[in-house]
Amino acid sequence: MVGDVFDPASTARAIAPGSTVVHLVGTPKPSPWKAREFEAVDGASLRAVLEAARSARAGHFVYVSVAQPAPVMKAYVRVRAGCEELLGASGLSVTILRPWYVLGPGHRWAYALLPLYWIAERLPATAAGAKRLGMITLVEMVAALVWAIEHPPEGVRVLEVPEIHRLARIPGSA
Repeated sequence: MVGDVFDPASTARAIAPGSTVVHLVGTPKPSPWKAREFEAVDGASLRAVLEAARSARAGHFVYVSVAQPAPVMKAYVRVRAGCEELLGASGLSVTILRPWYVLGPGHRWAYALLPLYWIAERLPATAAGAKRLGMITLVEMVAALVWAIEHPPEGVRVLEVPEIHRLARIPGSA
């Protein structure tokens, strides 16, 4: 669709009743010094698209958030958590995906960290955090998005990193 994600009326015209809305708008290359942009882009676009989805009577809203809690990127996590709260109170069926870092084109440097994650996942003191903040591949992210679109929940469903990994292994999920 073509529209302005900051203009609910523009977006609502493109949403059919009962359809699924997938929100993929966000600040490019998030970093700690972009705190104002997180609210101006990520937060504002979610509020406008959510308003459009509700007025158009969408059936399902899919939102890509971020793993929480997290030790870094506090402003980013705070804005995304606020967006999740709005979605939870919206009355819509909602799927929230919470990746931490998606490996793919332009993001290959992080592959060097995978051995550290492997170790951290096996140490009792760090296992839970390492799994929750684990990296996922672009293929896994797409598979989880497709699955979420094809399987709308009743109410609100949150897919954390371990579930995103699992969904990528389901035959036919991507």
